[in-house]
Amino acid sequence: MKASMTLSGLLVALIAVFVGTPALAMEGMPARFGQILVDQLEARDADDGTVAAWSANAWYGGDINKLYFATEGERLMDRGGETESLETRLAWSRAFAPYWDWQLGVRRDWQPDDPNRDWVSVGVMGVAPYFFETEANLFLGESGHSELRLEAEYELLFTQRLILTPEVEASLYGKEDRDLGIGQGLATVEAGLRLRYEIRREFAPYIGVHWEKKFGDTADFARDHGEDTSDTMLVAGIRVWY
Repeated sequence: MKASMTLSGLLVALIAVFVGTPALAMEGMPARFGQILVDQLEARDADDGTVAAWSANAWYGGDINKLYFATEGERLMDRGGETESLETRLAWSRAFAPYWDWQLGVRRDWQPDDPNRDWVSVGVMGVAPYFFETEANLFLGESGHSELRLEAEYELLFTQRLILTPEVEASLYGKEDRDLGIGQGLATVEAGLRLRYEIRREFAPYIGVHWEKKFGDTADFARDHGEDTSDTMLVAGIRVWY
């Protein structure tokens, strides 16, 4: 209950800061705009069957301050549509340099069979030299749990419509979480390679390959439960934004 009240209070504070920030209170209210991006909506041919996976985000605001929402998850379609994982994030995003924002927010992990987890998040996202899109987030949870998540991707244009996107993501934890089968240190690495064709800039089907691997104690927990520690999957999906 205490954690829920803390998160609710932070959420209210985020919205209050976003609405009341001086940058938005200037005479002649700056224009606000937004975007919704479904970066990945795909089917994966995993060892356990067909997995539906998604990664999407949306934002609304001005050039400096934005309200940011993101969600990602997986659903195993061969077991009556059982959701394996679902994550949602809400954050206040503020630009501090060209193409760079820092973020302060909250995150919730929705687990079907295991305890849900609530986190406070702080991070940065932007475009690094050579146009690498990068994101780094530190999540602080209950009972001393913490996670550092690092992400990077790059778009290689073969033509104006045919685009290859390699990406990589790594998660490191400061404390083991036996309830979720997560060990201390480097826990997981995911990498993908997706080739999309933009029928329109707002709509692009794609195909590709996605790879996941568990490390350290996280891999040991998986072996103890008879699970694989790595998986390579063919994927097909669509990318949509508006």
